[in-house]
Amino acid sequence: MEPVSAADEVVRICRDLLRIDTSNTGDPRTTVGERVAAEYVAEQLTGVGIEYELHESAPKRANLVARIPGRDRSRGALLVHGHLDVVPADPSEWSVPPFSGEEKDGYLWGRGAIDMKDFDAMMLAVVRDWQRNGIVPPRDIVLAFTADEEAGMEYGSQFLATQHADLFEGCTEAIGEVGGFSYTINDDLRLYLVETAEKGIDWLRLHAKGRPGHGSFVHDDNAVTALAEAVAAVGRHKFPMVITPTVRRFLEEVSEALGVELDPDEPELAIAKLGPIANLIGATVRNTANPTRLEAGYKDNVIPGRASATIDCRTLPGQAELFLEQLRDVIGPDVEIEHLQRQDALETGFDGALVDAMGAALRAEDPGARAVPYMLSGGTDAKAFTTLGIRCFGFAPLKLPADLNFSALFHGVDERVPVEGLQFGVRVLDRLLQAS
Repeated sequence: MEPVSAADEVVRICRDLLRIDTSNTGDPRTTVGERVAAEYVAEQLTGVGIEYELHESAPKRANLVARIPGRDRSRGALLVHGHLDVVPADPSEWSVPPFSGEEKDGYLWGRGAIDMKDFDAMMLAVVRDWQRNGIVPPRDIVLAFTADEEAGMEYGSQFLATQHADLFEGCTEAIGEVGGFSYTINDDLRLYLVETAEKGIDWLRLHAKGRPGHGSFVHDDNAVTALAEAVAAVGRHKFPMVITPTVRRFLEEVSEALGVELDPDEPELAIAKLGPIANLIGATVRNTANPTRLEAGYKDNVIPGRASATIDCRTLPGQAELFLEQLRDVIGPDVEIEHLQRQDALETGFDGALVDAMGAALRAEDPGARAVPYMLSGGTDAKAFTTLGIRCFGFAPLKLPADLNFSALFHGVDERVPVEGLQFGVRVLDRLLQAS
């Protein structure tokens, strides 16, 4: 029987994970739960003799952590983390069943293919290959497979960081999702975006109050009207531009690669030339606030005394307090602001031995690779692990077809990962972990 390589096995593992429905609605009553996927991960680790700890934060909400001892245990450990939950998918909208793990046209299709069961599979394929071949990494590698990343991390990485921080003892750096993917400039140059920053999360609920009454009367104190005016103002407002060190470095790298002169006062002109990833990058030059939900009333002919709306706010590093002042100016003094969830923005430098190793691992597999830093407009489990003093990066390497609209696949219909890109990623991850 021929030996199995990590590049071959990663496809099988990713397919298996895609076939496990771990939909996270955000409501514990309708969330499927990650326990089955965590048990699958446990089987893959146990099969090659790797010990682990599995911790449930709530029924069916399981998290798994394992430590691979390194040659030099006095060095800071590296945390490699991925979440097991996915956002829901409506089968009627998809070309293939979203939990089929179908392989066609050179892709593995399924909810979670790039967010982020592909990287979970890479992690497992690499360490299984190490165990089979007696490879010991230079320092401890801590693997974490988490629940609930898609709905605020309360049952996942936040639970681990607060209740089981000892599992991450000695970890100084971490790599996780939404980084290391390629953006093609030309046949000889691909930029690989490494996440060194991510915006903060502030999910707010706005409440307007008024005088309830009959819908047929003249009414000048209508809570729905007041809320609608505030929500419309927020939805149309463009907050001031702020260029952080990470975004500035990214724009400089992109401008040089594209041969476009960067106007520091008009960076969005350069961003507009980025094609499909322009939306992702464009959201990192200013704070944003997007209305997402509305709630008011209980009968068609009754004017309610209260109306509410949810606003998804994302803030740049160091901007959280100023943003709230700016938001108050937009909505006015009479609308109440309730904080549903708040998580700080992150930013670290694009330097150090780990960053150097990322670039070297990419170039070894793709001579046209150039690693560049960028800021993620969303949030990841890094927010929880940073509270433990761990320096976090997004690096889940993928070499992508030049014509693939990668950013549209996150939470999108027909999510899929290129098989060759997945195999490329596992080779890069192997190189990185053995060199760092």
